[in-house]
Amino acid sequence: QVQLVESGGGLVQAGGSLRLSCAASGTIFRFYAMGWYRQAPGKQRELVASITSGGSTNYTDSVKGRFTISRDFAKNTVYLQMNSLKPEDTAVYYCNARGRLIDYWGKGTLVTVPS
Repeated sequence: QVQLVESGGGLVQAGGSLRLSCAASGTIFRFYAMGWYRQAPGKQRELVASITSGGSTNYTDSVKGRFTISRDFAKNTVYLQMNSLKPEDTAVYYCNARGRLIDYWGKGTLVTVPS
């Protein structure tokens, strides 16, 4: 019913910026809360940022002031603007949608910030 496709990952030097995009297919995107998760090697997957269907946002402490999540309902797309990137931000970033009964996940996009 819903497919999520992330894009925008890559390699960037510390202090640089990237903008991740998550394009959603389906007709009920507007009802879903959306989130960006990340998972670094050997670590738990963590919620980085979330945005509700009403536009309320939340961030994990480590990215506050640096990352911004937003969504464009007309384009069925959620974004994660990442500024002042640090090596600790290196991870696979996953788009998530909270469906009515289950969560939907993208396949991930890799962000690498070398030391």
